[in-house]
Amino acid sequence: MQASLATMRAPDSRGATVPAAAATSAVAPPSFAARATSVEGSPVREILALTERPGVISFAGGLPAPELFDTEGLRAAYDTAFATSARRALQYSTTEGAPELREAVAVRATARGLATGADDVLVTSGSQQALALITGALVEPGDVVLVENPTYLAALQCFGLAGARVVPVPCDGEGIIPDALADLVVRERPKLLYTIPTFQNPTGRTLPAARRAAVAETAARLGLWLVEDDPYGDLRYEGTDVPWLAAHPGAEDRTALLGSFSKIMAPGLRLGWLRAPAALRRAAVVAKQAADLHTSTVDQLAAAHYLAASDLDAHVAGVRAAYRSRRDALLAALGRTLPADCEWNRPEGGMFVWARLPAGHDATALLRAALPHDVAFVPGAPFFTGTPDPRTLRLSFTTHTPEEIAEGVSRLGAALADYRRTADDRP
Repeated sequence: MQASLATMRAPDSRGATVPAAAATSAVAPPSFAARATSVEGSPVREILALTERPGVISFAGGLPAPELFDTEGLRAAYDTAFATSARRALQYSTTEGAPELREAVAVRATARGLATGADDVLVTSGSQQALALITGALVEPGDVVLVENPTYLAALQCFGLAGARVVPVPCDGEGIIPDALADLVVRERPKLLYTIPTFQNPTGRTLPAARRAAVAETAARLGLWLVEDDPYGDLRYEGTDVPWLAAHPGAEDRTALLGSFSKIMAPGLRLGWLRAPAALRRAAVVAKQAADLHTSTVDQLAAAHYLAASDLDAHVAGVRAAYRSRRDALLAALGRTLPADCEWNRPEGGMFVWARLPAGHDATALLRAALPHDVAFVPGAPFFTGTPDPRTLRLSFTTHTPEEIAEGVSRLGAALADYRRTADDRP
């Protein structure tokens, strides 16, 4: 007689039979990699989710203003890409990137004082991918990576996932202190220094040319890779341009320069680029082949057509004018509204103002008080490596009009008053 389903038996790994129920019982899969559980999610992304409700004025996200996107110019560029080369636009492409886009990037880099050829450029899916590729090519678990303190959150995530030991470089209001960097390189023997020398995220500060030259000299003398992240360099509102770190003597053969079209064209394109010495660039190409084969062909061709047909510099000038007025509105509102014992800087460009509350205050607690007032910002603590300064906060000024910014700072002032009253009432 044929056995019923309930009594059927299945062979185990030794050839014996076991009840079917045991053969099909679930066994937990293996655990996640340690790096997947040791690196936390981005607090900025979590705060953005809290501020999506209507009416909130958020200084939290470092987002370009969508009303300033050149939507018509980009639409025309995509139309041209399909009209002239639809089959190519929809096909696989080379890992290095579309030649015409690489050439356009090289021309722009050369115009900014860094001689660059198309073969020096790798197109990436945003400059964040460029950072991930360089990290994958250079960093092994346990390697020391130096960073500014504070620094870009997603860079800390990237290095954490690679298993690096991240060590902060002492900084002041102008950025990296060169003598302190040299001492750290001798003591820690790091693999690389990651820096955002122009309009840094989160502080907005810019490293002066003399310090850049000293950083390049230290890297050459002591043996160090430099990773120069420049997503904000085109957004200067006052002062004079400072040459890239990569352009300084001593840095030529050891600097990976990361650039992006996100802040000057549109972040949804996910287009960035990497300029690096040949051997490092080749290693990044191999890493990219393993990651995504290549960046979207149609987006690359549309960007190349846009750069050929449109005056990007004129567009960026309009963006700069708008952002300058928003920065000025934020600075003026802070001066009118916040108590005299609060501090903040005046960035010459970029997207962020860095502020500090008085001694004994906590920006994370202030954020909890601010949300009921429909205003938000990013506390500074998560940007630090090691012991954070809990009094700090980052304010982004790009996505609101001057009038909205003034209202937002007014709400922030009310939230600060509530926070102080609550603190005074504590036993």
